[in-house]
Amino acid sequence: MSEYIVSARKYRPDSFESLIGQDNIAQTLKNSIIRGKLAHAYLFCGPRGVGNTTTARIFAKAINCSNPSPDMEPCGECESCRSFQEGRSYCIHELDAASNNGVDDIKNLMDQVQIPPQVGKYSVYIIDEVHMLSTAAFNAFLKTLEEPPAHAIFILATTEKHKILPTILSRCQTYDFNRISVPDIVSNLRMIAGKEGVNIDDESLHVIAQKADGAMRDALTIFDQTVAFCGTDVKYEEVLKNLNVLDYDYSFNLVDAFLAGDYGTALLKFDEILSKGFNALHFCAALSSHFRDLMVTKNGGLDALLELPDSLKARYVEQASRCSLKFLYDALAVTTACEAGYKQAVNPRLHIEFALMKLSFLMKAPDASRPVSAPVSQPAPKPVAEPVVRQSSPATVPVAEPVEPSSSVVKVVSEPAVRQSPESAATVSEPVEVTAAPVRPAATSTGTIAEKSDLEAAEGNVKPVESTGSPAAAAESPAPRARRKPAKTGAALSLNSIMQEEETKKVEKQAVVIEDAIPDDEVLLNAWKTVPAEYASSPRLANTLQNADFSVEMKDGYKLLTFNVSNDAQEKWIRANRLMDLEGNLQKKVGSSKLRLEVGVVPMADKGVQPYTDQEKATALMGQNGEVQNLIKDFGLETK
Repeated sequence: MSEYIVSARKYRPDSFESLIGQDNIAQTLKNSIIRGKLAHAYLFCGPRGVGNTTTARIFAKAINCSNPSPDMEPCGECESCRSFQEGRSYCIHELDAASNNGVDDIKNLMDQVQIPPQVGKYSVYIIDEVHMLSTAAFNAFLKTLEEPPAHAIFILATTEKHKILPTILSRCQTYDFNRISVPDIVSNLRMIAGKEGVNIDDESLHVIAQKADGAMRDALTIFDQTVAFCGTDVKYEEVLKNLNVLDYDYSFNLVDAFLAGDYGTALLKFDEILSKGFNALHFCAALSSHFRDLMVTKNGGLDALLELPDSLKARYVEQASRCSLKFLYDALAVTTACEAGYKQAVNPRLHIEFALMKLSFLMKAPDASRPVSAPVSQPAPKPVAEPVVRQSSPATVPVAEPVEPSSSVVKVVSEPAVRQSPESAATVSEPVEVTAAPVRPAATSTGTIAEKSDLEAAEGNVKPVESTGSPAAAAESPAPRARRKPAKTGAALSLNSIMQEEETKKVEKQAVVIEDAIPDDEVLLNAWKTVPAEYASSPRLANTLQNADFSVEMKDGYKLLTFNVSNDAQEKWIRANRLMDLEGNLQKKVGSSKLRLEVGVVPMADKGVQPYTDQEKATALMGQNGEVQNLIKDFGLETK
């Protein structure tokens, strides 16, 4: 079996042409060789995995190559190229500054620089991770770096340029390497997949490229990991599962829910994402990136800003056509603010859920300024016929005979709050019984009484009605309408009444038939032992009940169970919050109401010194159990 080599090493560029995404730097270095204008010190800096050290190696090989190509590509066949590839070159030296970062290491390097090359024209010194050198080592290196021998060329490589002393930077030609673009990574991965016989689609390649974050080495490492998981036939779903990457479908579905004002679906999608183990902050970042891509797509002509496969671009175009620019702008403002405040939020999940609700209300926001009014009761139906009312002489107040209550009988009572004329202020009508509920009762002959109808009460218009006292006049005058008791509406219901009704229903459901027989001591004690387990949700209370001393006695025709706790604070709390609940629970268990529960505190005399040593524990055990003493005597056991 041949030795396996990872793709990052196997497909590492060995020429300027094979460099990825650094064409400008490669061309500058080749021109320097062609024109013979080589500097004595170079600094290659940039993010990880973009080719800093690789370019330094290619440049060093091209400088000493005996047979370079016309465009100054190293041949790879001469002695200088082959010796460097085999790790035995005496003119190209690599130094790891992470492990050789002291002054002594720099002194050794300065001594080595004085030796001319045995093969080739230049001695090239590649110092990798140069930012790891100490300040003293940098200062010791300054003089040599400024005025090296004519045959010496230094190439410094680093990923953290800001850690290098300005005096070092001023002595070097600095080349800043860029992150490799997603299309370049995808193109290179597609080429490598073809050479390795791996079948992979563009969507999967884009996921790998975006996961690599501009580093070609990271992309090759992720590619090897994906192939190890999926085999030679790579599927998009398997790539997402292996790399734990959030699918684009979640972002598309969430935006559809936002456009529809469906915050419930948005919250459920977010819960599903969290259940799969995704980071909530990464979810916010992905959603912000999705809104950004939608805004870029909405504008048109900005395809260069979208690092997406063609199949996804079509979905973005379709969804962007349904979104307004104002919606996308407001949504992006919400998501970015959510990201900024995530780390300071006391409840991060609620922080994101509130942002999702705001996004759902961007298109269909609820009208919070509109007051919620109570439903208005419908006016009484128009009467079909006038009722016949018994009347008496003007000197007496008519009182109707009692009638059995039914749905067709309405009692009308005049209220003192009604405006009255001075003449009729002293006269108050008694309740009048009228058959047929919806009809209006006739006026009485005792005086003038002003009544309000439902509509009149709402408008505040009250008109007195004069009565002559005669039946004819009473018949001709309009009869006062009966005041109807307003129907009970949802606005008229108080929260307290609703809670009381629900509590009453709950108590009725949980009602248990309890007898009046006095429970036996054994039944009572067995029931008491099961009580702590029912309060497992309150560990402190359950532990207190389990360890409490208890006693049972008859008192005033009731069976009294007294349990003692360890301190006054426990006793006060249980008496104030749990004693009635415990007593009711115990009564249900034994099926008797002849039971009372009392809580006390362990007397001070009982709080003696607890046994600590083995001897003290043995003595206490013998004192509590006579059988133990007998065993000690029978077998002659020692207790020390």
